[in-house]
Amino acid sequence: MTSLRPKPPVPVPTATYRLQLQPGFPFAAAEAAVPRLAALGVSHLHLSPVLEAVPGSTHGYDVVDHSRVRGELGGEAGLRALSARAREHGLGLVLDLVPNHMAASPRHNRQLWDVLREGPAAAHAHWFDIDWEAGGGRVLLPVLGGPLGGELDRLRVDGEELRYHEHRFPLRPGTAGLPLPELLDAQWYRLSWWRLARTELNYRRFFTIAELIGIRVEDPGVFAATHAKVLELLADGVADGLRIDHPDGLADPAGYLARLDEASGGRWTVVEKILADGERLPGNWRVAGTTGYDALRHLDGVLTDPAGARELAARFREFAAPAPDLGGDFEATARRAAHEVLGHDLAAETARLTRDCVRLCARDPRLRDHAPWALATALHELLVRVPVYRPYPGGDPASVLTAEAAAEAAAAFEVAEEAGAVEAVRGLLLGEFGGDGDGGTGGGVEGAGEGDGRAGADGAGAGADEDAGAGAGADRVGDGRAEVAAFAARFAQTASALRAKSIEDRAFYRYVPLLSADEVGGEPGAPALGPEGFHAYCARLQRDWPLTGTVLSTHDTKRSADVRAAISVLAQCPGRWAELLGELTALTARTGVPAPDHLVAWAGWQTALGLGVPEVGRLREALLKHVREAGLRTTWTEPDAAYEAAVADFVAAGPGGPAGKALAEFGAGLRPYVEAQILAATLLQLTMPGVPDLYQGTEYPYRALVDPDNRAPLAAEPDDGDEETGELPALKRQLTVAALQLRRRRPELFGTGGSYAPLAARGPAAGHCLAFTRGGAVLSAVTRLPLRLAEAGGWDGTVLQLPPGRWRDVCAPELRHEGRLPVAELFARRPFALLEREEPGREEAGREETSRG
Repeated sequence: MTSLRPKPPVPVPTATYRLQLQPGFPFAAAEAAVPRLAALGVSHLHLSPVLEAVPGSTHGYDVVDHSRVRGELGGEAGLRALSARAREHGLGLVLDLVPNHMAASPRHNRQLWDVLREGPAAAHAHWFDIDWEAGGGRVLLPVLGGPLGGELDRLRVDGEELRYHEHRFPLRPGTAGLPLPELLDAQWYRLSWWRLARTELNYRRFFTIAELIGIRVEDPGVFAATHAKVLELLADGVADGLRIDHPDGLADPAGYLARLDEASGGRWTVVEKILADGERLPGNWRVAGTTGYDALRHLDGVLTDPAGARELAARFREFAAPAPDLGGDFEATARRAAHEVLGHDLAAETARLTRDCVRLCARDPRLRDHAPWALATALHELLVRVPVYRPYPGGDPASVLTAEAAAEAAAAFEVAEEAGAVEAVRGLLLGEFGGDGDGGTGGGVEGAGEGDGRAGADGAGAGADEDAGAGAGADRVGDGRAEVAAFAARFAQTASALRAKSIEDRAFYRYVPLLSADEVGGEPGAPALGPEGFHAYCARLQRDWPLTGTVLSTHDTKRSADVRAAISVLAQCPGRWAELLGELTALTARTGVPAPDHLVAWAGWQTALGLGVPEVGRLREALLKHVREAGLRTTWTEPDAAYEAAVADFVAAGPGGPAGKALAEFGAGLRPYVEAQILAATLLQLTMPGVPDLYQGTEYPYRALVDPDNRAPLAAEPDDGDEETGELPALKRQLTVAALQLRRRRPELFGTGGSYAPLAARGPAAGHCLAFTRGGAVLSAVTRLPLRLAEAGGWDGTVLQLPPGRWRDVCAPELRHEGRLPVAELFARRPFALLEREEPGREEAGREETSRG
């Protein structure tokens, strides 16, 4: 389905540049960087969240006040000054908006403070998704360092507040004078040991983070209050567009985005939606597209060798010998991780779903007599089989909750008759039951409502009393329909959290043949993509979502694009990598400090290769994060100190010891191929359909990991070397600037009115040249799988037939090409080419436009 695109005069970016704002890099620092960033050729600065957040936050996603711009960043005056400075240099701003949650920090969150003080009757009670009944009329606050009995001495009353270390909580009016045990029991909240959040939490949170509480932005009043400041900034011209964080956490993403589109006047908006392989962005979402993780998957995939990736997976299984569901097979590993997360990390969420399901089934005679444990099992088995992040209201839930998945879920029951709970749950989720015995939401509920006041058998009209009964019946049907819809929405929200935690934060750390494929939105089980698949994806973007976002690195990518490029080359030499691992293992063993297991060794050495020559401390922290996320021997909440010490010792003795030199020599031999991969990915992203978003610093070589590197401020501009010597910093920046300025100078070639056409090389090495044109006037060509190409003997007469006309090399303007061109000549200076068709008058006009910009 074709997207609902922004309409003029709404400003649409040609390219954005992401800045991570924090107290150490506030608006004033961003303002100082404006001339440098404007010179790149981007049209907009893409700012991390700017609203008031928890003091000291390095990311800003823990919002505490939607009505104010964050003071630590310079406040609203600082943001407006940044906007004005950006406008002077031809730049606009794009804001990152967090509609799904707030910080669960009462001392900073005045809406939450109000709810904790006044309870369910509070003016802001409707803001939060709290299950008061499950908590016995109280909100669980899992903030204590241990069980309550051991923490009582650390609790103290201070006027109308209760204090615990740095935490502050309001006291229910009239309770301040009570003895402490009675005072605690009298509050609208229950202070508890932090470990109880896993099973007892009764408010919706962000994934498994109890410090972030979900808000009900589907409520019109909540939407208005949480968006007023951002909408004001848009209306005042301070910002032009929006990035929407985590829409899958919302009850009704399409409804929210429609309201936002209407309120913002159709501003360019992209959503952080992770699409599974083959999944499409819902066509009724009123947005320009996604933030670009689907583009990342296709970009990485087309530059990964499929045969080598398969061999590397076989070599990994031979080296590490993992069980199929513990890293040996991706699908089996992902399924096991999903079961673990549902039974442990998301136990509170599944318990709430079960309570809701039990209540709905009890209300409908057709759904009764399913034991709570059976309904819980059915929910569990259906959730682990959701193949995407979640289903959506108004979509086709049967395509997500398939009959095949239901059959598999039913097979988990030992007694076949009890498996009927699966169809009961699935029926509710598909809207086949109204939750009150009056039929399904797909027409049955509406029919029942219309028939409650039907005429008698003699044909006479219903009397007044019957009409009144009809109204009450309609209300009951409406209530039932609403409760079923709320249940389905909660199921979808839980499915989203499950996929994020089980796939991205667990399976990706267990299944590690090729770490570059273990990326947000990635498909590690099928990491490679042929040129045909890449071209088909790009053609679909140009047709349906031409203004969608594209990314290579973000604040959330587990590894930056350049780290992934270095690792992905291993798929072009799997045998050599396996041999090296044998040598490294032997060298490390001789130090007396081997890796604690072979999975850690494989992942550790790949990470070290990706970082280049890593600092031991940085690599140690990265690998400790890896093993905690994997959860096989240690976790964040149940750490195994001895195992983690063994991991740290391995890093010091292995990559940090003599074996590290052997890895460095291996990496040096791969350097030209890694650089070709980096440059290829850069050019493809900057010229493919969509609006490219550059993460801060990535115009230069940028090797970083998700933590702590993604919290760092923008670095000072480095010395980028000499373009003539071919040094990577200079080449990457030159290519980035050339492509960005071309996009800005000729937006008609890249936007809604542009076009995308694959261009095929001919000859024995044709598969190593990936090329396409944009708008018939720009041509991009890159070297694909450069190590395989070199091993095969080079281009060997392969040619590329250029479209009619004379083509100028944008990075080397003195070069001109036309007609049938040997690829070896096209790539004689660099492993890529960015060409622009010469048109009378166009070149001079372009120079004038660039100088004005």
